[in-house]
Amino acid sequence: MIAARVVTGAAALLLITITLASTALLAWTADVLQSVNAMPAHLAGTFNTPIAYQMQPDGTSYVFDRREHTVYRIDAARTKAAAVVQIGAEAGRLLQPSAFDSAEDGSFVVADAPRNKERIQIFYRDGFRVGGFELTGGTLPRITIDSLVLNGIGSLCFTGRTILISRPETGGLITEYDLYGRALRTIGRLRATGHEADPALHIAFNSGVPLAIPAKAGASGGSGGSGGGGFYFVFQSGAPVFQRYDENGTLLYERRIQGRELDTLLAQQPSKWPRRTIGENEIPLVTPTVRTARVDPEGRLWVSLAVPFTYVYDLDGDKIRTVQFRAAGLIAPTSFHFPSASRVLVTPGLYEFQISR
Repeated sequence: MIAARVVTGAAALLLITITLASTALLAWTADVLQSVNAMPAHLAGTFNTPIAYQMQPDGTSYVFDRREHTVYRIDAARTKAAAVVQIGAEAGRLLQPSAFDSAEDGSFVVADAPRNKERIQIFYRDGFRVGGFELTGGTLPRITIDSLVLNGIGSLCFTGRTILISRPETGGLITEYDLYGRALRTIGRLRATGHEADPALHIAFNSGVPLAIPAKAGASGGSGGSGGGGFYFVFQSGAPVFQRYDENGTLLYERRIQGRELDTLLAQQPSKWPRRTIGENEIPLVTPTVRTARVDPEGRLWVSLAVPFTYVYDLDGDKIRTVQFRAAGLIAPTSFHFPSASRVLVTPGLYEFQISR
């Protein structure tokens, strides 16, 4: 009887040890989200390199195919895809497009670069061009790695009234334009990089993703104590960092993007970066540490890393979740779109995920 009690006590101790170890392991485990829906195969096969998949309130959606220089509109039943904007250098068409975003009314904007000149165009839902403008300074031929644009406008945010663009060469992080091409203001200061003597590299490490935060975000109290409104800026290269600004462009806080999933990647960052010569210019090939970022309707910031993990932050800048997306295999998202606070659409693959826990 004594031996039996000793064995039972040891087993209990072992069980407690295993439970504690399992709890510690789970603390480092990402939430693995399995896709709940996907673009039908007969439509998905239409696209070459879709880098944006965004749904409108009426159930229709857009797919931006960069390699085909085309924006497609998908009907709500997802039975057919119609090309609403196609390839071409003239106004109302696309050449060397690099970024896309849409508003809730169905209007959308696309950045492209015909004749190596940066251009922004605004379209109605049927693809009718309603405006556009060129940016000063010109550009160089596009350099891309997979879906990532290493020079020019790699991301933008369309609020329906203004357009936010990352243009560090102007001396600020975010430049806000009206729909007529007037620069309304510049938000944020360039960060110190240690490469100030190399302007191209300094700019590369100050490029990122500008995002508007919904004014009503956080009203339910589920996203931290802060209210919504203002902007995020997520640096895409070098030390991964994001900043939050209020509606007036005042910096509220800065947070380092940290996690064990990033440790190996950051430890392998080079001290010298390879370059590609284009004409008389040399472009540093700086591989981003962040693929993309997006704000959900609750104001939470979703940051897709160069490794196949996504970190989620609340309005106070605290990391609240680590996520992996899985469909046919593991997905490293190149774009997010949130039709609601509980669903997200991602590329590549044109999949839909349920994100509420």
